[in-house]
Amino acid sequence: MIKYFFVSLFVLGGLLSTADVYAEALSGKQLDKAVKKSVKARQKETKRGKWNLTGTSLPLKMALDRHYRNMLGNNLEEIVASVGMCQSLNVCSQQAQNNALTFYASAAGSHIRGRVVSDMFNNASADVPEEFDRFYAAYERLVSQEIKGEVQFSIAFERPNASGREYQAVYLVDIDKAASARMRALQLAVQETEMAQRYADKVSEFVREGFK
Repeated sequence: MIKYFFVSLFVLGGLLSTADVYAEALSGKQLDKAVKKSVKARQKETKRGKWNLTGTSLPLKMALDRHYRNMLGNNLEEIVASVGMCQSLNVCSQQAQNNALTFYASAAGSHIRGRVVSDMFNNASADVPEEFDRFYAAYERLVSQEIKGEVQFSIAFERPNASGREYQAVYLVDIDKAASARMRALQLAVQETEMAQRYADKVSEFVREGFK
């Protein structure tokens, strides 16, 4: 299972691009070392991109330490969502949350679509039944709904631009809860689209894989 999962509407100055991959929650000296390394890398990226920490009175280093200690110590995955143009921080925050849910769901749907075409129909997309198109759309919509209650805001950055500001928010979600949300979405999507059970059983295996 991939420890960090990134979603972004825009690639903004390389911010958040230096993450390492962890298979499970860390503790003790291992956690301290990983947190220190991640904080240092994120500080450099923030400075290079001229980003400003927002939404907290904590200094950058302390805010990053809290973020990474929580994430790496509790088996959480990171969802990053960006907004390229917004005026107020409240609007920025709402747009970022919507983007996070939308792109998380889109990535989940793309993962399933890719596995269906490659593993079930030998890369012959023309052979995939039309019912799968309805299923993909339903699955992505339902993933967005199911994951919403599990996503928690952690930290955010902003920087001015000619149109107002750019904004980037980082959310955390429990890996196991995220997997459960995708499975719930699968079950509902199968029922909603009346997908044949011979397909649903195989697709459920792809959902359990998560994002690798």
